[in-house]
Amino acid sequence: MKNKNVISAVLAGVLTVGAVAGLTGFTSKDTEVATTFASESADDTVTLTTVSDDSVTEESTTDDSSSSTLTVAEVAAKALPSVVTITNTSVTELESMYGYYGYYFGYGYGDEGESSTYETVSVGSGIIIGENDTELLILTNYHVVEDATELSVGFISDDEEDAEAVEAVIKGTDASIDIAVVAVQLDDISDETMSEIAIAEIGNSDDLQLGEQVVAIGNALGYGQSVTTGIVSALNRTVELDTYTAKMIQTDAAINGGNSGGPLLDMNGRVIGINTAKVSSSTSSTAVEGMGYAIPISDVVSIIEDLMNKQTRTETVSEEESAYIGITGQEVSSEMSSVYGIPEGIYVTEVAEDSPAADAGLQAGYIITKFDSTSVSSMTDLKELLAYYAGGETVSIVVSYQSNGEYIEETIDLTLGLLSDYQTVSEDNEPAVNE
Repeated sequence: MKNKNVISAVLAGVLTVGAVAGLTGFTSKDTEVATTFASESADDTVTLTTVSDDSVTEESTTDDSSSSTLTVAEVAAKALPSVVTITNTSVTELESMYGYYGYYFGYGYGDEGESSTYETVSVGSGIIIGENDTELLILTNYHVVEDATELSVGFISDDEEDAEAVEAVIKGTDASIDIAVVAVQLDDISDETMSEIAIAEIGNSDDLQLGEQVVAIGNALGYGQSVTTGIVSALNRTVELDTYTAKMIQTDAAINGGNSGGPLLDMNGRVIGINTAKVSSSTSSTAVEGMGYAIPISDVVSIIEDLMNKQTRTETVSEEESAYIGITGQEVSSEMSSVYGIPEGIYVTEVAEDSPAADAGLQAGYIITKFDSTSVSSMTDLKELLAYYAGGETVSIVVSYQSNGEYIEETIDLTLGLLSDYQTVSEDNEPAVNE
């Protein structure tokens, strides 16, 4: 990327540091509406509400496809009921470097080298994409919900002061493409709000053309939903972010902090992208305007539907039900992945004999990239996920391994063992995991 020393793509989130009042910035990690909230298939599998490009909306009055589009105001009216705000509260650890000065600036008093924690609040956007028997399902970026200790979703309302905000939980994530699905319990949403919100229609980003008009909606700068418009400036633009590289839609519609996770819409009000990043100038001498990026929706539909249909897990299992896999491994970080060309994930260094991992066919040298559709990059990630799964459950894991100099990806079904079945008793009669 030219001028890489002064121009960089940043995630379009807004971060407020709770310990410093008023401090905001970008995160560095950053017509007719579909009002029927129901599963679209007989087996209770929830799918996205997709609309083909050759369909004509009720507002269309001619057979000419170029004249069957809506105005910006009509696109906004159609799409706003399906757009939400997302607030992520997390806890960050900060090493004290300034003693008294750290206290003065709100980071807590402590000697140099000591650490303290402080609360951060970041805001982003989301798109209502479906509903199951108990939950409303919302699509957003992974970086919007990353490290959340508490999540809330705010819905649109005719009166912004009366807009309802409810607790949400993460249903599933794929950090490798910056996608997440969060869930809100239907019982927590008032009837009035349910009557005002809608499920978004999903379009086809593969049919986009350069110069085509688009509309972006999102919680810009955390001030509430804002509508901007522009054109498709480029397609399949390679964008390098902190943790991954992706091909995205480039647009000159204004994308600001807080827009992350919001929709990029075609002129029929259909979601054709997920607003994710913008280009930011790192020096005052290099001005950057109108370079925002969105994940093409058609590239991620199948992944989104997998995440939508995951079981929501909010409670850890009991000690008696604790699960066991039987591997040791080490992290393949994004930096290592970039330097050595190795897939990001968990590099398996050892597989225990007669373990669930061995029975499933895992081998040393395999790299685990996903566990039950959720990206993992370290043993810590895996252990945290495993706390929500009971022994005896079968999950799908995605692994990569080398074959003829190339990495091959494969999905493996893994039946988890009961941890208690793989423990031995040490000399002091304390249970120890038999690796």
